[in-house]
Amino acid sequence: MKLKMDFNPDLVGLLKDEIKAGEHAVTAAMKSAGSELKQAWRAQITSTGLGHRLPRTIRNRTYPKGKDSIDAAAFVWSNAPEILNAHDCGVRIRSKSGFYLAIPTEAAGKGRGGARLTPGEWEQRRGMKLRFIYRRNGPSLLAAEKARINTRGTAVTSRSKTGRGQVSAPIFILVPQVKLRKRLDLARDAERVAGMVPGLIVAGWMDW
Repeated sequence: MKLKMDFNPDLVGLLKDEIKAGEHAVTAAMKSAGSELKQAWRAQITSTGLGHRLPRTIRNRTYPKGKDSIDAAAFVWSNAPEILNAHDCGVRIRSKSGFYLAIPTEAAGKGRGGARLTPGEWEQRRGMKLRFIYRRNGPSLLAAEKARINTRGTAVTSRSKTGRGQVSAPIFILVPQVKLRKRLDLARDAERVAGMVPGLIVAGWMDW
């Protein structure tokens, strides 16, 4: 006697379809979660007034690349992790050489692309020498002598022969260390997005 069993519907085919649906749902959910976290971090960084360059360092990628997987994962990172961590945790910054940290004042102006200038860069750019001014009851200074303040509030070389309008302008404030206050809470957004993932997976699976 020979027995033959046919399953209708095809159970093997159904299981294969469910596996494909699961792979697609998990991968789509991780792509959505990674994109959501990237945008949330960028928005948070921008809202704290840290400029527009730091938010653009946030990147995201979904693994494995180019195919669906039940083990798909999203990776969100920054190309400037040290800077981001400093504002996320709040850190104490000291000079690597053991000397002062030079904090530019408004009169220092900016370099290319709005970058902050170092004392050496400032002297080279402005064509003036900075003078060290020691203060017992406050932070010491690096000041520009016989300078003038232009309409943008930046100290520049004075061309006055009579001395009219010339000032001694503090360009850098010298401090042994600075404490950055915590300005970001990246874990808050990460936890919120992680909580969205199960719902995204279920929704994607049901829509398959």
